[in-house]
Amino acid sequence: MTQAHPIVADQSEFAEARAAEKAETERRNALAARAVASHSIDAPDCIALLTMLGLDAATGKTADPL
Repeated sequence: MTQAHPIVADQSEFAEARAAEKAETERRNALAARAVASHSIDAPDCIALLTMLGLDAATGKTADPL
């Protein structure tokens, strides 16, 4: 029996899906951080809002709009 091959393929597909989801989450977090920064009154306000939302200001600097 060669059932090991489908399991390996499933694990590979799962790993690819997780990596794609991680990249998309990072992209969305970066865009969210930029949106918060653009609507903040000043730097302390921005930091407070980002902290409340669990976002990091550094991630907003790497945002790719598409």
